[in-house]
Amino acid sequence: MRNLRNTRYDQWASPCRFKGKPLTAATWDLANDSVVCAFGPTENDPLIELVRVSAKGDLHEQTIITSWDAPCPNPDLACDDILSLHYFGDSLTACLVLAGGDITVIREEPQAGEDRIEIVGSVDEGITAARWSPDEELLAITTKADTLVFMSRGFEGVTDVAMTSEDLKASNHVSVGWGKKETQFKGKGAKAMRDPTMPEKIDDGVLSSNDDSRASISWRGDGAYLAISTIEGGTRRVIRVYSREGVLDSVSEPVDGLEGALSWRPAGNLIAGIQRLEGRIDVVFFERNGLRHGQFCLRLSPEQLQKSEEHIKLHWNSDSTVLAVVMASRTELWTMGNYHWYLKQVIYTEPLLPASPLVWHPEKSLRLLTASPDNLGLHDYILATARSSAEPPHDHGTVAVIDGLSVKITPLRTANVPPPMALHEIEVPSNAIDVAFNVDGSLIAVLHQKGVSIFEWKSVTASSPPPTLTGRVTFKKSEFFTPTYQQISFAATNEVLVLQRDETGANVNRYGFNDDTGRMDVMESTPTPTSAIFTLSSFSKDGVSHPFVQGRKGDIQSFTLGVNSLSHCSFPVYLPWVEISGGEDEIAFGMSSHGHLYANSRLLVKNCTSFLVTSAHLIFTTTTHLLKFVHITQVDDLEVPADDPEIDERCRSIERGARLVTAMPTALSLVLQMPRGNLETIFPRAMVVAGIRKLIEGKNYKRAFTHCRTQRVDMNILYDHAPEQFLASVPLFIDQVKKITYIDLFLSSLREENVTQTMYKETKVIQPLLNGPPITNGANGVITPETTFKKKSKVNKVCDAFLEVLKTKTATNLQNIITANVCKSPPALEDGLLVVAQLMQEDSQMADKAVEHICFLADVNRLYDNALGLYNLGLALLVAQQSQKDPREYLPFMQNLQEMTELRRRFSIDDYLSRHAKALTHLHALEAFSELQTYTQKHALYQAALSLYRYNPTQHAALTLLYASFLETKSSFKEAALAYESLLNYEKATSCYLASGPSSWRETLFCALSQTPPLSGPSLTDLATSLYDALLESKDYFAAGTIQLDYLSSISTACRAYCKGYFFSEALHLIAQKQQPSLLEYVIDPGLGDAFASSTELLAECKAQLLAQVPRIRELRAKATADPLAFYEGERGGDGDLPDDVSVAASSRVSTNRSLFTRYTGKGSQGQSIGTAGTGVSRATSKNRRREERKRARGKKGSVYEEEYLVASVGRLVERVESVRGEVGRLVTGLVRRAMWERARAVEAALAEVVGMCKACVPEVFGTGEQPAEIVADENGYRPIGGDAVLQESIEAAGKRKDPPVIAAFEKLSLLGN
Repeated sequence: MRNLRNTRYDQWASPCRFKGKPLTAATWDLANDSVVCAFGPTENDPLIELVRVSAKGDLHEQTIITSWDAPCPNPDLACDDILSLHYFGDSLTACLVLAGGDITVIREEPQAGEDRIEIVGSVDEGITAARWSPDEELLAITTKADTLVFMSRGFEGVTDVAMTSEDLKASNHVSVGWGKKETQFKGKGAKAMRDPTMPEKIDDGVLSSNDDSRASISWRGDGAYLAISTIEGGTRRVIRVYSREGVLDSVSEPVDGLEGALSWRPAGNLIAGIQRLEGRIDVVFFERNGLRHGQFCLRLSPEQLQKSEEHIKLHWNSDSTVLAVVMASRTELWTMGNYHWYLKQVIYTEPLLPASPLVWHPEKSLRLLTASPDNLGLHDYILATARSSAEPPHDHGTVAVIDGLSVKITPLRTANVPPPMALHEIEVPSNAIDVAFNVDGSLIAVLHQKGVSIFEWKSVTASSPPPTLTGRVTFKKSEFFTPTYQQISFAATNEVLVLQRDETGANVNRYGFNDDTGRMDVMESTPTPTSAIFTLSSFSKDGVSHPFVQGRKGDIQSFTLGVNSLSHCSFPVYLPWVEISGGEDEIAFGMSSHGHLYANSRLLVKNCTSFLVTSAHLIFTTTTHLLKFVHITQVDDLEVPADDPEIDERCRSIERGARLVTAMPTALSLVLQMPRGNLETIFPRAMVVAGIRKLIEGKNYKRAFTHCRTQRVDMNILYDHAPEQFLASVPLFIDQVKKITYIDLFLSSLREENVTQTMYKETKVIQPLLNGPPITNGANGVITPETTFKKKSKVNKVCDAFLEVLKTKTATNLQNIITANVCKSPPALEDGLLVVAQLMQEDSQMADKAVEHICFLADVNRLYDNALGLYNLGLALLVAQQSQKDPREYLPFMQNLQEMTELRRRFSIDDYLSRHAKALTHLHALEAFSELQTYTQKHALYQAALSLYRYNPTQHAALTLLYASFLETKSSFKEAALAYESLLNYEKATSCYLASGPSSWRETLFCALSQTPPLSGPSLTDLATSLYDALLESKDYFAAGTIQLDYLSSISTACRAYCKGYFFSEALHLIAQKQQPSLLEYVIDPGLGDAFASSTELLAECKAQLLAQVPRIRELRAKATADPLAFYEGERGGDGDLPDDVSVAASSRVSTNRSLFTRYTGKGSQGQSIGTAGTGVSRATSKNRRREERKRARGKKGSVYEEEYLVASVGRLVERVESVRGEVGRLVTGLVRRAMWERARAVEAALAEVVGMCKACVPEVFGTGEQPAEIVADENGYRPIGGDAVLQESIEAAGKRKDPPVIAAFEKLSLLGN
């Protein structure tokens, strides 16, 4: 679908000093980006002059490299002839191969001992053809003695091969005589019996009458093979294929009329030649094995066919896309797509040189050089698509394809006709050069060799008539210089601009309709903004076409908006492909031949292969076979998406080599052309979602819904993009969509997820205004912070809005009303059934349809239960009839219900539906208290029953007693005791309080003493003793001492209990109160000694633990810092050196390298993929996780969990020390009061030392300083499971900052001194 567009044409004529000396050869100088050409020799003058022609702006400079006399050594030639001129850019050396047999080397910078001009070899027999290999390492020469000579770069002979008639046996092309008359069966049905795979006639290889008898050589693009075309025995032209080593590979099959033109396609699959037949000339193709492989016919007039001097040459360009067919006075450029050959351009020239008439540039594939005896022509082309505007609503996707005298027109939006076919073909008087469309696509301007043709297309539809010719311009012929017409573009509505190049340089002529004559005439010339114009194009803005030009340096200037209006759009260099986005601030997008894509002067990407611009997006393809979308905003805000097609909707994978043809935003589609030429229409998610958003903002819900349905876009976007607008437009939505099934489809697709924040998140970056309002979500909804209180369900909100509108449209939208109720979250089945119940009274036929629909949407068994729950037996029966229930089951049940009273029926229904709490209310209304008690006990409805009888003391007490018994059976003794105590049942309350535990010892003794008669004597003593023992076991020493004092009257035992709990002050107060000083020595002093011993032992253990664990933590952390890999490898052992591909970054959690964790687990980029099992490391199970958790809990020495265990242990130790400070403080006070000074000083000093050590180690152990290094996540996002997950949790926990324990200041007792 692409055309060849000429971007540069320069002509260099031979200066006066070379007059009389024809230009005989030319080639490219890649080192200096110039042309090297040779003048001479002639019959009268054997002098050869080598000249370099360089372009300097619009001018050309020529420099004579050298000159020398080259008399012809072969007496059979009147003068020598240059067969090959090749320039080596790496050594600044030119090599000339002459027909007389000499091979001459010209060195521009000769080394010591080298001559500037040297004949490095000579062939006595004479040379017929010569060609250097593509890698410039081998020179292939054919001689008049029918030999093939290979020479190296140093001009040393590699091999000589003789070409004989025996070579024709190399390829055994089988002939079974199908072409002979005697083997043909001529009878009834002979045609039907003929093998279609066999030709009707076998060629004999008859020589063409117009053959020039020249030999031709052509190398394959990789230099592994070469083809040679020669005449064998004077009767047949043969193409021989040799390997690089000189081994004959194949010989072509006989072809009648085959001529000497030969060109091997660089891609390697075809060898092109010319076959002249009666009445036509074909370009024929051969495979490497010599067999024919297709052809196409040249479109020549009868006069051109009869020219005897017409010796056609063939030349492929370097990337195998264009085949140049060179004739005497013109050159045709052909391309192929979908196995059809298109004639793209025709270059008219003077008669070209016979040896090297055309030379393609080896690196710039669409640059070529034409050489004639008097001048050189330099031509630059690009492959560009002639497409109409992509601005809605005129985005018809019309594409024009040039094919000689015809232009193929196809509007891809309405008629997706695959090439080489087209919807319409328009004919022009001469070969087409360029095509342009106006803004709305109604006019088509075709630039051809003789003028301009304007075609009008009134309706761009598949069934519309073809475009008709409405205007034409015929170019005037110049007597001296024929202008070269390059490009065409529209200006305004019906004016066209033509870029031409003549002797004055590049000019732009304007043509328009003359209202007086009704014809197209040349209008007043517009001053050319720049002297060197390379590109003429236009862009649309506000529905008007604005032409612009691009100069040699990338400067862009407008014809209509002012000379400097587009100065901000200029590029840093000239870019052959350019399009301008006509928004508020114009942005020019351009691509270089190397794939660099620019937005004005900003470089966006370096791997672009094609691009186009719509009103919303810049769309381009890349060399990594991705299609990308860039939202058009400000130049500096353009964001190119990453190569992530699985996540980002702006990136999509495409077929290798695909190129953009056109985009149609209205149809949400994009057309790509594959390398072989076929088209593929896709609907990229970015275009689809952007189009749906635009339709929603325009309240065109019908088209938005249709696109969602056909493109499988989640329909929640219809609401989520503009919530407030949608709720206000529900009536409009219903009127536009209309179809009941479509409305049901939308309602059933609703869910709570906000798709504009998940799968269809807006990727366009919107810059907020300074001090402006907040950015809105979609069109209307302002983003507000989430509230913590109740938020109404989105689904319910939309369904309620539809129900509100549809409540007056029951006759037409009954199905939608049912659907809206059922689709709520949770489903409002009762509301839907109520609608059916109301219809049962109004219209039984509609009620049947409604119940059938609701049974289709929801589970019929749930509907049956809900219908029963409405206590509507008729509705329940109607639903049951739609189910698979057996009438023998539900009919007797309903008959039984029908016979009951209203309250009893409701109780039975609620009991059947297991709505026991509601059934209980019906029993309360029936005043059946005994039945209610039984029902309460059966279904444990005590709380509901108590709430029903809260104002009836007698019934409330009876129910409370039942509840207390129930709580006692459930081991809820404390609550049962409270219930019994509220009923004054102190005996049961005592037993329940006692069973609840020693913490309720006061309540237990109260209830025991409140019994009638009160508990006393041995029973009370036994109860108090059991409570005392339980309190000692639970270490509530103060309560135990109180019971001993108050109920067992044992002062000494009470004091011992106080001393065990370090309550020495209470014990001393009790002794003084009871006046028993003897207990000081027998109870208090031993108690102080025991407390001193246990406290001293505890503090010593804490000190020893700190001295052992803190240095170990320090050692482990040093190891982890010095060699992280070995540390985390543990017992597996590391290799000592940290590999380069392991990252231990301290701040970033994202890395493209492997992590320590993946090294430990064996997972990585070469390991098993996410979520798969089988290969590599076996899948970890929950059993492995439990085993690993046990290892982590033990924190075994030397394991990776040791540090975490030690840190936790130190934390527990600090908490333990803080908890015993109060006890130690009371101990010190007691020791001082009993004058045990040394013991008091010792225990206080031990506590002070431990507290000081804790304070010193906390900053180091708990990391209040620098944050430890984090293990970087694996590049593949591996999510560990099982035992691996436990390790990761441990590593993450080590990397998190921990809250250090708080240690209060320690104050010593001043009486004890320092």
